[in-house]
Parts: sequence; C-alpha cells; structure tokens
Amino acid sequence: MEKIRDIMTDDVECCTLLDNMFEVAVKMKELNVGAIPIVDQEKIVGMITDRDIVVRGVAEKHPGSTKVEDIMTNELVSINPDASSKEAATLMAEHKIRRLPVVENGELIGIVSLGDFAIHDMTDNQAKEALTEISEQTFDGAQN
Repeated sequence: MEKIRDIMTDDVECCTLLDNMFEVAVKMKELNVGAIPIVDQEKIVGMITDRDIVVRGVAEKHPGSTKVEDIMTNELVSINPDASSKEAATLMAEHKIRRLPVVENGELIGIVSLGDFAIHDMTDNQAKEALTEISEQTFDGAQN
C-alpha cells in the first residue's frame, strides 16, 4: 500500500494570515487550483477553498479586502506523510473533504487530493468508497 508521501503534491503554494480574500482568489486563478492552505510562519492554520470564498465571503457580502481568517476553515483535518493511502481515503470520506493537508511536526509539507488517487490508479476498495462518498456529498459544508 502506498504512503501519502509517495502520492501527495509537495510543491504547495500558500497564503498567510496577512493576505486578504481577493489575494487568495487571485492566487487560485493564477495557479488554477480550488484550495489554498493558510500558514502562519511555517505552521498550517487554515485552508480556504473556492467555495469558502463564495459562501463565507461573497454570499455574506464581505469585501475582497476581508481577512483570510474571517473566511478560512480553521478546524483542519490533516494527515502524516507516513500514513497509508487507505487511511487518507478513510479520513477524506469521513469528513467529506476533497483535499487533505499533509503535515509533519505542525508544518505543511504537501497536499493530497482526490485527483492524486486517480492519477496513481489506486485499486484499493477503501479509496474507491471514499471517492464515491465524497462525490455524493451534499454541499452543506464549506471545506471541500
């Protein structure tokens, strides 16, 4: 079974607590990504998804200058790089999330997403179940 370290994306762009919602949105556009981890120094403190910007930012009529901490998801679910792909799939399914920060000693070292499972052609039934559960979720949570 593969370890998360082997399938994660390790070149992760981040924003900081000093950035605002507009700056996060611009970075998402430039990088063509739907989530940006938020770090304070080297420690991950939150995550902002494109959905967070829409639901917690725009829909709640916050201006683009809104601080990231006002819209980020700060109750993070993360995983250690030595965990198995099965463990990651289980966590993602349980929490109905599509992206999972990979954290070692409190520092963000990568991110694993549903796409990473697909790219690595996982045949593990647990991963398939996770993908199915996440794909069928109702969109009531902000972090996805």
